[in-house]
Amino acid sequence: MKEGSLEAPTRHPIDWKSETFYDEKACVDEMERIFDICHGCRRCVSLCGSFPTLFDLIDEGESGELDSVDAADYWKVVDQCYLCDVCYLTKCPYVPPHPWNLDFPHTMLRAKAIQFKKGTKTKTRDTLLSNTSANGKLASIPVVTEAVNFATTNKVARSVGEKMLGVHKSAWLPKFAKKPFEKSAEISEELQVVDGKLTRGKVAIYSTCYINWNEPGIGHDLIEILKINKIPHIVVEKQGCCGMPKLELGDLDSVEKLKNENIPKMAQLAKDGYVIVSPIPSCTLMFKQELPLLFPDDSDVQIVGKAMMDPFEYFRARMRDDLFKTDFNSEPGNVSYHVSCHLRVQNVGQKTREVLEKIPGSSLNTVERCSGHAGTWGVKKEFHETALKIGRPVFRQMNKHPNSETGVPDVIASDCQLAAHHIKQGIGSEEGSNVKHPLSILADAYRTK
Repeated sequence: MKEGSLEAPTRHPIDWKSETFYDEKACVDEMERIFDICHGCRRCVSLCGSFPTLFDLIDEGESGELDSVDAADYWKVVDQCYLCDVCYLTKCPYVPPHPWNLDFPHTMLRAKAIQFKKGTKTKTRDTLLSNTSANGKLASIPVVTEAVNFATTNKVARSVGEKMLGVHKSAWLPKFAKKPFEKSAEISEELQVVDGKLTRGKVAIYSTCYINWNEPGIGHDLIEILKINKIPHIVVEKQGCCGMPKLELGDLDSVEKLKNENIPKMAQLAKDGYVIVSPIPSCTLMFKQELPLLFPDDSDVQIVGKAMMDPFEYFRARMRDDLFKTDFNSEPGNVSYHVSCHLRVQNVGQKTREVLEKIPGSSLNTVERCSGHAGTWGVKKEFHETALKIGRPVFRQMNKHPNSETGVPDVIASDCQLAAHHIKQGIGSEEGSNVKHPLSILADAYRTK
């Protein structure tokens, strides 16, 4: 029996349409099997709230073993999981092909799906928060945009929101853009498609809900980078949410509806020779990994999964093809760069860091640990303080830079822009480092200051 991740972890498809998937007793039995293995290992204790919750339940029990933990308390562990996947892909020595076949996050997903089917006290709130595309369309109405943006920083409105919606009054919330990315994205010039040995020469941009409705400037910077490198692009038309917020909720039927909305058009783009990039790692991961595991027999899903790339994964490969410009005009300064969980588990390495280090004069302090934000999970009233607690080691590391005269970085960056703002909030200073997406850092480096 081999242990210690001596072989690459493999993922089994999720049989979520079978009746047994929603069998609560079978799910609880599987949680019991897995929790007992985790109790004997405890390697993941520092990753998130799920493992300390589990181990506290065991340690405070009469026998100090799992047999003295009430199975009803297993759901406390489930509630603390936000499906970052780090335990599976970076820590656990018992994942497949190990015969113990331990998949903690997908077991938590199964439990969340059962919870969602049964209904929970916060189902209305959770469903509302996870409707990112619908929320964005509503908030794009000018008068609504102003009202929502005002409410994000108004203390009275935030207190009301906490009581009525369960969104923590102190959690950072993004503002909505006056003009969505999809309505303002620059159309590509007629450029020659130049394929490399490692890369396709044209790009389709899946902009994501966040870039489209909240920070379209990041999308414009991505287009600017492609334009400078003479890479023709298009933006995926009439795109819906990737489904990650619904997945984290356990609402798999909604994930399927969104899949049916997005995949046909994206599969056609892949068949037409486009590489598909997404500026938010969670969305990239959804198309790369989660949808292919949920729909293993859907050939279009598999085609899209193989065509998806993180932007910096693509840029680094383009550099190896000697088809990416590195004649930069300005320096980014001292950057504290956070590697988000959903980028780490794509198993592509630290491509963002590798690209940014090609900028002359760049100085990166790289932090590879969970920030604790986890999308909608980190803004909920019952979890926000835990999200800040999980992120404290990251906050400390990100607020230091070895090459800075003041000790603090000029820029805080993460491929997950939500994580970057969460880190900024956790650091606690209104002044100091600016939050900037790595795509914006790269685009700025091409510009002359």
